[in-house]
Amino acid sequence: MTELPGFSPDVLAAAQRASVPDFARWQEMVRATGGCAQPIRLQGRRITFDAGLEVLDVYRTADEPTGYLLTACGNRRASRCSACSEVYRDDTYHLILSGLRGGKGVPEDVSAHPRVFATFTAPSFGAVHARRQKGDKVLPCRPRRNNPLCEHGRPEGCGMRHGEDDSQIGQPICVDCYDYVGAVLWNAHAGEFWRRFTQALPATFARHLGVSRAELRRRLRLSYAKVAEYQARGQVHFHAVIRLDGPDGPSDRPPDWATVPVLAAAIREAAAGVVVSVPEDDPSFVGRWGTQLDIDPVYVATSMEGIADQRVAAYIAKYATKGAESAGTVDRPIRQMRDVAHLDVTEHARRMIYTCFVLGDRPEYRVIPLRQWAHMLGYRGHFSTKSRHYSTTLGALRQVRADHQAERARERRGLPAPGERETVTVGQWRYAGSGYRNGEHFWAEVIRQRIATARRIARERERKESA
Repeated sequence: MTELPGFSPDVLAAAQRASVPDFARWQEMVRATGGCAQPIRLQGRRITFDAGLEVLDVYRTADEPTGYLLTACGNRRASRCSACSEVYRDDTYHLILSGLRGGKGVPEDVSAHPRVFATFTAPSFGAVHARRQKGDKVLPCRPRRNNPLCEHGRPEGCGMRHGEDDSQIGQPICVDCYDYVGAVLWNAHAGEFWRRFTQALPATFARHLGVSRAELRRRLRLSYAKVAEYQARGQVHFHAVIRLDGPDGPSDRPPDWATVPVLAAAIREAAAGVVVSVPEDDPSFVGRWGTQLDIDPVYVATSMEGIADQRVAAYIAKYATKGAESAGTVDRPIRQMRDVAHLDVTEHARRMIYTCFVLGDRPEYRVIPLRQWAHMLGYRGHFSTKSRHYSTTLGALRQVRADHQAERARERRGLPAPGERETVTVGQWRYAGSGYRNGEHFWAEVIRQRIATARRIARERERKESA
């Protein structure tokens, strides 16, 4: 008789978990979280009663077969939770798209407003390996005649033709020539660069019109939505949709003179004037935007010269779920400097992390929390932000989803409709842990993949219908 091969401990644990009586209910909970990778376990109760204090419904986790309730972690990072990041990406996509073509409370006429897709980059802090292409042909990375050497005795050039997944891309040609102090300090103040730019842009329009900022607001409103992305070299850059509206926002047409070329010229002028000095009294670092500033018009019709609005929304939403881990570092804070040597990161990222810790001890930089943000290579700003009048909010989108789920739950529990009877719901909850237990990861991943497939099919159908 042939002996059956042994199963791995993980498979055995998954099989054992499936045999427990509470397995079916546990699967329902995981599906309700969307297949969250790190769900939070809650214990407590919820009571619903009417104005006459008649109890209409009672829910207690003590009555659950599992003894707890699962809720999604809500982390936006794809590296931490692919399920919750998918929800965040979808919300960001709709938020951006509604500000480009209307919907979600934004009038459709907004699609006729001048708007551009702009990419703001950091300056160079040293030569790095890059993949260069001309059409379909891959070019040498950094060709140099006569193979010159830098002051450290290393080649200044690189004749390799790097593949798309080459680990050398973004790494310095010479690590000793690379300005790691400048690179880290620029990242640490990237948010300040953006803040000063958003202040300088209206001032630029006001100056060209010869009016005050207050008078400009009575003629024109600037709205934007932006997301931060890490380049392979570890520097943050920003992608932004910038739109011109009338004084009342997206429901108001801008003046006839407010065109895409006028907006693009103002963006370039405002960006060129942004300077950040650190420290301000005796600066050892003076930072500016990089010289590479790409500005493209955004159109609803893909046949026109420019970028299609759907493509812009998808691009921004994609990077809203990524962090510094895409530049070869980690997605969690680093507590001690001694831990840096053991991190699974690129050597370039390791040097930037070390630089954060070293600079954090200098008196002139102690007001900057560089150690706290060392895992982010110094960047401490928000990854996605928008102006108040650009479009709807993530909170509003989440509330619609929560209201829908609450309505379904009300129908399942047989509670009266909101207009039929005034009801109040109170709850008391406590944290009981997070993550999955032995044998649960396998089944949670199966559920996540099924939900992701259904969501992808629905998303593609929606985009085809709206195209």
